[in-house]
Formats: sequence, structure tokens, C-alpha cells
Amino acid sequence: MSKGTPFAREDVMEDYLNDLLRAPEDPADVVARTAKLLEQAAVTSIPDVVADEEPAVAESVEPESVTEPAANVQPPPVADEASDNTAAQAPTASQLALRDSLDEQFQALFFEVAGLTLAVPLTTLGGIHRLEKIGPLFGKPKWFKGVMLHRDEKLNVVDTAQWVMPEKYDEKLAQTLNYQYLIMLGDSAWGLASDKLVNTVTLTKTEVQWRAAQGKRPWLAGMVKEKMCALVDVHQLISMLNNGLGSNDQTP
Repeated sequence: MSKGTPFAREDVMEDYLNDLLRAPEDPADVVARTAKLLEQAAVTSIPDVVADEEPAVAESVEPESVTEPAANVQPPPVADEASDNTAAQAPTASQLALRDSLDEQFQALFFEVAGLTLAVPLTTLGGIHRLEKIGPLFGKPKWFKGVMLHRDEKLNVVDTAQWVMPEKYDEKLAQTLNYQYLIMLGDSAWGLASDKLVNTVTLTKTEVQWRAAQGKRPWLAGMVKEKMCALVDVHQLISMLNNGLGSNDQTP
């Protein structure tokens, strides 16, 4: 890893992800940037992958630009050369599996939760549903919002903001949430609640700063450097959810 790469150190990557969770942007800024992208109708570019989305639904989505750093987010400190050398460790089995499963160019869905942009490779996307009535279940973790029925299928809804950043989740943040979509994870019954569908983007593997070693947030596969967002390791995330683990917990 060359000197000057923003995410050369594990702790820098963690700090950067912490900083990404912020209050929603000024609506005026969102409208201005959204106007430039409305013609793209990004969601319609996911044929046969996005479930149960009619054309009218795609037209109602307001994609936002993901080509510029988010407002009020300061770039992380650049790691020095010595830190680069000490941080070089072998990727984990899960990280290698994800990287190997992806083509050199692959598409990813970008979506937003409380101002944090996340990306999911389309090959691991199980579908997208409009979020409907959720039935709560008792005795579950705080991040488990409940179950949504969809065509007689029970879908487990994750309060994504609370799961991803429990240390920053408070009443003020909760009031900013406007969950509208459920991003399904692979062929599992788990779905991440999302405020907004942003766009679909074609990425290359070199555009992702892959994690060098296991650490906090095992579900974090890496950072999409130019897009300022986190790439999700869906299989790892499913495993964590199945075991009732939180964002920072280590998998068994």
C-alpha cells in the first residue's frame, strides 16, 4: 500500500467510518444535486435483481450524487510510511471470499442511512422492498425493529442506524430517520432499513480500499475511496445478524 493512501491503517478507517455518520444534509443542497441526477433513474438499472419495484417506484426515487465527499466530513489523517508497513496483514477468509467472488468491474447499490452512505454489491443484493407495517417482537436486540410481512414471507427488519453506530444512536438521531426501503441481504430473511436509495455505480476492485485485517466491525469489507462510503460484506453481516451480534461484536 503506497504512502498517502487515506485508509492505510485500520484505526484510521474506523475513525473515518465513525465520522461519516452525521445529521442529514441541508435539503437545499440535496435538491440542487439531485436535480442533476434525476434523469438517470438509477434504480431502473437493476433488472432482475431489485424485487417488486414497479416503474412508478423507480421514478419516485431521488438519487443523490456520491462523487463528492459529504459535507462537514473532514478527510482522515494520512498514515505515515512506517504505519503502512506495520498495518500490512493478511486479509481474512471472508474478505478474500468477497473479493474473489467479484469481477474486476462490479456494480454496487448505494443507499443512505442517517446521512451515512453504504454500498452493497449487486451480486449479494436480495432485493429492495418498500418498507411497510412492521410488527415488533419482544426479547430481541434494540436494533431489531421487527418483522414485515411480504407475500406471506416474514422479513426481519434491522434498524440500520442503531446497528451500525450504536454509540452515536440517540433520540435526536432517531428523529432524523425516515426509513422507506428495505435492502434485502442475499437469500436471507434479513433486510436493512434505508432512508434513501442513492444510485447504482460500476466500481473496480482497485477503487475499494479493502481491509487488511479483521478488527472492529467485521461486516465492513472496505471503503470506496472516491465515493466516501463503506462497502458491506453481506455474507459476514448475515452471519452476525443470525447470531444476534451487534456492529462491533466479533463473529464466533
